[in-house]
Amino acid sequence: MKRNRILIFLTFLSICFLQSNNLLAQKQLSLKDIYASNTYSQKGYGPVRWMKDNEGYSTLENDREFGGTDIVRYDAKTNERKVLVSAKQLIPKNEKTALQISNYEWSGNDGKLLIFTNTRRVWRYNTRGDYWVLNLKTGNLQQVGKNVEATTLMFAKFSPDASKVAYVSKQNIYVEDLITGISKQLTHDGGANIINGTFDWVYEEELDDRDGFRWSPDGNYIAYWQSDTKNIGTFYLIDNVDSIYSRPIPLPYPKVGTKLSAVKVGVIPAVGGKTNWFKIPGNPANNYLARMDFIPYSNEVMVQQLNRPQNENKIWIGNVKSMSLKNIYTEKDPDFLDLHDDIRWLDNDKYFTWTSEKDGWNHLYKISRNGTQSTLITKGKFDVVQINCIDPQNGYVYYIASPDNFTERYLYRSKIDGSSDGERVTPAAFTGQSSYQVSGNAEWAIQTFQNANTPPVISLVHLPDHKAIRTLQDNQELKEKYEALHLNPKEFLKVNIGDVTLDAWMIKPINFDPSKKYPLLFYVYGEPAGATVQDDWEGGALWDEYMAQRGYIVMSVDNRGTKTPRGKDWRNSIYGQIGILASMDQAAAAKKIFSMYSFIDTSRVGIWGWSGGGQMTLNCMFRHPDIYKTGLAVSFVSDQRLYDATYQERYMGLLSDNAKGYHDGSPINFAKNLEGTLMIIHGTADDNVHYQNFEMLTNELIKNNKMFYMMSYPMRSHGIYERENTSLHLRETMAKYWKEHL
Repeated sequence: MKRNRILIFLTFLSICFLQSNNLLAQKQLSLKDIYASNTYSQKGYGPVRWMKDNEGYSTLENDREFGGTDIVRYDAKTNERKVLVSAKQLIPKNEKTALQISNYEWSGNDGKLLIFTNTRRVWRYNTRGDYWVLNLKTGNLQQVGKNVEATTLMFAKFSPDASKVAYVSKQNIYVEDLITGISKQLTHDGGANIINGTFDWVYEEELDDRDGFRWSPDGNYIAYWQSDTKNIGTFYLIDNVDSIYSRPIPLPYPKVGTKLSAVKVGVIPAVGGKTNWFKIPGNPANNYLARMDFIPYSNEVMVQQLNRPQNENKIWIGNVKSMSLKNIYTEKDPDFLDLHDDIRWLDNDKYFTWTSEKDGWNHLYKISRNGTQSTLITKGKFDVVQINCIDPQNGYVYYIASPDNFTERYLYRSKIDGSSDGERVTPAAFTGQSSYQVSGNAEWAIQTFQNANTPPVISLVHLPDHKAIRTLQDNQELKEKYEALHLNPKEFLKVNIGDVTLDAWMIKPINFDPSKKYPLLFYVYGEPAGATVQDDWEGGALWDEYMAQRGYIVMSVDNRGTKTPRGKDWRNSIYGQIGILASMDQAAAAKKIFSMYSFIDTSRVGIWGWSGGGQMTLNCMFRHPDIYKTGLAVSFVSDQRLYDATYQERYMGLLSDNAKGYHDGSPINFAKNLEGTLMIIHGTADDNVHYQNFEMLTNELIKNNKMFYMMSYPMRSHGIYERENTSLHLRETMAKYWKEHL
């Protein structure tokens, strides 16, 4: 009897186990889990700061006792842990809670700490807030800029000797003496159309300029940008939801062919006084001063002047005492030039490193100060994706590249003197993408490894042998949750369209049956700012997997011109024809895919994208109605003349030189060809791609009696995520549309 009971019990357990596994296999992704509950959110590590001795790094850890965060140092070799700054030390006088650290920076000798807290968003990022300084010797915690309005401080930074802090507040520059606590306002004309020490919208968005001032190496001067926006056209965002009266939000925004900010670079003594301006040749309102920084150990600045078409970059050296200028190097391109931040001065400032595509690939060069000598450092028919560390002491530069597979990323190194070919450092076991935060002496690195099926694994490694020292974050919990869903992984494939072979990926539905016919949904971007076909985690591609679980084949193709390491010809191929060549590639790829896979129902083909991908969706729908039966465009450009001058003119040329290209690349001019089903979505407070694009396209579709669906999100920006429940509502709206129309 006892034996029978045991058998019955074991049988019961087996049935439960099988039922449990069956339920697990059938588990469905839910949009609430993805976009509301953050069930599948990944964990990070840090932020990490390598210490000046290159033997350890600092990071943030929660302090349970005081409710804030501790700054902790770990020895790279021994893993010895030491609390450098406790949350208790970050409790201001007469307060009970510690400062919340949004960001932090060590002084040059690691003796002081600058803390950024109480932050506010300025367009894309939280770059405005309050700053505090902690003296690690004395334990004194003092607020910077107490005499200016709270949360208005931007880009605070130590002077070279850490005795002062400079910052921007309300478009003026200040310097505060940390010993006396006395703050000195250096500029007084900021406000309205004058911007000192930071930038207007388009410089921030398209040139990646935010922090607009620099300390001189001796701490005696501050060089800074000044922008005059008085000639820029003003676009008004309208807030209709936060008051009973509408409120216009003015945004100086240079659209294609209109006037730019007049920008100049000046130098002012750190103790105050008169600003002297560099007299850089050319119209300041028709060129970009895209980069500026001091040359180490000197009173000279290097300024990069980019012309308006962005196909010529002049390097100027300016002396802050004499204000003399010399053009030491000029790079030109028949199409366009990209900006890079890879300058490192070498050999007692006689040479500097410079990134260029002049041999057809993106490579690092060593150029003499007088511009007459140029030595190629990273040799080979491949692109350098990113420079990670330039190590003159050991004679190497470390960089990311992927010569053999454009969807992957690995660490390489080459000798600075150009005498070696690229040597791969990342071991073969790490198939996918790896990024690195390398110590100053290139002995240690924080590696972040990921691929389409592996959430980020963050580890400390020793270089150059790439020996794994310890794992800092493995995201194992997320990996287990993901694997429990039993999703079909991305399949990477090649699509030969004749002129070129394109990278693509595909996700098949659950319980896929190749004898059946499935609807096909393309996800597209297609512009130079990004790529969709990459072997990285990308949040697990959960939206794509969600759609695949519901019976769709989901695919994405990178057309020519996307941001992939396939050489200059690839990236420059779409110059002057944004939206034209790319939509041709997408259509050719779709037809090729139809011939490759018999399980695709070619009568049910949809396409969708966001931003540039929204524009591409419209171009594909309007130009190739025989292929794409339904589309969904989010936050799109409908007329390229409505977008900002800096981005659009870089890739399309000037409007006066390429009016036909602007016309033919803009989907609004082909809206009359719409045959399938279309939905358009936009945020009304989109400062990037204005809601005007949405309304103008709507008007054109109505004029041509084209039926369509539309959804507006009040006072949401380009990402459509602000305010309560927005992300979930947006995705539910999209899912409902596809269910009803694909």
